[in-house]
Formats: sequence, structure tokens, C-alpha cells
Amino acid sequence: MIPRRFPITDDHIHIDPVNGRGIEAAKDFLRAGGTHLFLVSKPSWSFDVYPESGEDYRAVYDGTLEVARRVRELGLTVFPVLGVHPAEITVFSDRRAPAESARVMAEGLDLAAEYVREGRAVALKSGRPHYDAGEEILALSNRVLARALELGAREGCAVQLHAESGPCDDVVDMARVAGIEPSRVVKHFADPETLLVPSLIARHGTIPEIAASRRPFMLESDYIDERDRPGSVIGPKSVPRFSHRLLASGAIDEEALARCHVETPSNVYGVEISL
Repeated sequence: MIPRRFPITDDHIHIDPVNGRGIEAAKDFLRAGGTHLFLVSKPSWSFDVYPESGEDYRAVYDGTLEVARRVRELGLTVFPVLGVHPAEITVFSDRRAPAESARVMAEGLDLAAEYVREGRAVALKSGRPHYDAGEEILALSNRVLARALELGAREGCAVQLHAESGPCDDVVDMARVAGIEPSRVVKHFADPETLLVPSLIARHGTIPEIAASRRPFMLESDYIDERDRPGSVIGPKSVPRFSHRLLASGAIDEEALARCHVETPSNVYGVEISL
């Protein structure tokens, strides 16, 4: 196991004991030098949940919190992020009309906000399809996303955004209208051109450049933890390994490492990150 010299934080990771390696994947993160992770709830269908109302998401959220409990037993610090996957509006198109899906998804976010208010989660997950889904779906998805931003403002928490590649500059205006600072809206699986807080895949080639600019950013694996997609997007060891590799090569220094693993996530999510 790599000695823990400083915190190493994965900003977006899934651990799935049912469909994937589960706790063994978390052990890999720990052995590679990882210390803190933002555990993001998986889509409802991963839990065999096909919600007809917001309350149906409770099984998804409680399942995620149970995984968090088990991961904490390893000695890792876990920050749950709960919400609704934006693809649900099209995945469930054979079950109900898009407008009905949007209503159920918004209710699911209302429930997730209750978990944040109770201190059982630190942030909300929302977004819009990252694929071409048509104007109607995009408009409905933006309504769901706007609700997430409103809830983030109300609960004083961050919102993780799953969306298309690119700047997502319209979300900056949406955030301000909702009353949440854009500095608390995270673009998961980001490109550097985003105007939100970028959470970059740990192998992203622009990390040294962004670190040198002192721009706030975070690192993630977006590890999906599904047996039929092993190592996707990148494996659970990746954030610690790439971080140590960048430091050892001189591509980034310890100050930059502290900014992306400690300072930025602490500021964005309002949590304490320390050894």
C-alpha cells in the first residue's frame, strides 16, 4: 500500500457490489494511495428500480448510503452525492411520456435534497443528456436541471452536472437565476473549456497546464464498476496513480496537488478534507 502523504480525492466514482467489484474496487483505490471519494449514486435501473414517483428513488439513495457505510469501514472518507441520472428521461421512454419522466425525476431530486438537509449526502447529481435527444427532451431536461440548481441553492450544497461536452455556458446563467454560485456547480467528465468547475478524468492531458494556471479543478475516475465494462471509464486506482505520477515527473507540484485534492473540493462541497 502506498503511504498516505497527503489526501487524494476522487471527485466522481461509483462502487457497485451488485453489478461490479464493489468493495474490492474501493480497496484498490485505498491501496493505490486514495483517501477520500465522492460516491455518486448510480442510475435507478442499476438497483432494479424503475421509479414511478420521487419516493421510489429512496431505494437508490439508501443503497448508495449502505455502500458508503461499507467503504468507510476500510478507512476511507466517503462523501455521498445523490440524484437522478439525466438519461432516465430517454431510457424510460417505453414506460411513460417524457414530460411524466421529467416530473418523476424532479421529485427524485426533491427527495435527494432531503438527504442533503439531513446531512446524509453532501451534493446533488443532475444534468441533461450528453447525446442528441431532440428539442423536447432537452427542454424538459433543462427544467429538471433548473430544479436541481434551485434545490442546491436552497440547501446550500453543490450540484454535480452530467451533460454534453463543451463549455455549458448556459448553465452559468441558469445557476445564477436559481441563486447558486457557479463555483458550486461541477461539470463531471469535463473538458477544460467548461465555464463551470471542471472535474477532469485523471488521465486528461491538460492537467499540468490547468494546474499551472491555478484554476480550480478536481480529478475523477468516473469508474462505473460494472462487470461487463471492467475499468470503465478508468479504474479505481487511476486518480491516485496519475496524481503520484504527475508529481513524481514534476508535471505538477505539491501545492497544485493540494489545490485539486483538498482546497477545491473543500470549497466547492463545503466539506473537510484532511488526513
